Amino acid sequence: MDRQSLASFVSPYKCRPWMTSTGAAAPSGGGKGLKGIVAGGITGGIEICITYPTEYVKTQLQLDEKGANKRYNGIADCVKKTVQQKGFFGLYRGLSVLLYGSIPKSAARFGAFEYLRGHAVDANGQLSTAGKLLCGLGAGVCEAILAVTPMETIKVKFINDQRSANPKFKGFAHGVGQIVKAEGISGVYKGLTPTILKQGSNQAIRFFVLESLKDLYKGDDHNKPVPKLLVGAFGAVAGAASVFGNTPLDVVKTRMQGLEASKYKNTADCAMKILKNEGVGAFYKGTVPRLGRVCLDVAITFMIYDSFMDLFNTVWK
Repeated sequence: MDRQSLASFVSPYKCRPWMTSTGAAAPSGGGKGLKGIVAGGITGGIEICITYPTEYVKTQLQLDEKGANKRYNGIADCVKKTVQQKGFFGLYRGLSVLLYGSIPKSAARFGAFEYLRGHAVDANGQLSTAGKLLCGLGAGVCEAILAVTPMETIKVKFINDQRSANPKFKGFAHGVGQIVKAEGISGVYKGLTPTILKQGSNQAIRFFVLESLKDLYKGDDHNKPVPKLLVGAFGAVAGAASVFGNTPLDVVKTRMQGLEASKYKNTADCAMKILKNEGVGAFYKGTVPRLGRVCLDVAITFMIYDSFMDLFNTVWK
């Protein structure tokens, strides 16, 4: 190569600084994504078995309307009446639906986050403020479309069915078959728009708060390990932030997925009718049980997930 050619040569490393720190290999979005899918799936199955009763109570309270149709006077009354009428395991009604869905949901969430993160980190492996929000948002949208909407729709219809005098669903397969027979495949995709809004904002808030707290703890030492109990505490804070940030969306989503969803024209109509008929307070129905469930859920989830990722990063090269 002559001097003129050397002078005009532009190194590919100059426009792609990550190449200097990865041995000229592409960002590890793909490999991290696969680990995230496996670790996330395992995490989802364990977590839902621990926290489901709080999800059940939250959904019952959100489905409860004012007036003659009101059934429960708070969390304790809901638990008491459910146990009296259905036994203790009545609090686990619909668990199979969430168990079938939680594994792919968590797998999609963490797999998407790790994949997006692998392509968004800077030369030091760090995410910017916008990067944390966008990667979390992407993870939430991905899980909403692939797993959460059908899972949540079926779950809400199952719980709603139990509230009727003569429940129709005899089990998971029978219930799903009845829903599809009556409403078609779209019957398990009710509330897609509010679910995308809810899950997108949920994960944007959670991952942003968690990653920011981790970065704050690490300070200038980016390789400093974060103790798992502290990861759990950070997760609980992130979960609480997401609850206060998007419970109104969760209430609208639940109403849009219930057996009486046909009385709402769309998401906006549902929100307006709730506001008109029940007031602003209705948008925060189920906040307390949701707060308890989500804080525990997110704390457990991130602790388990971090543990599996540490293991995979050691044995899975």
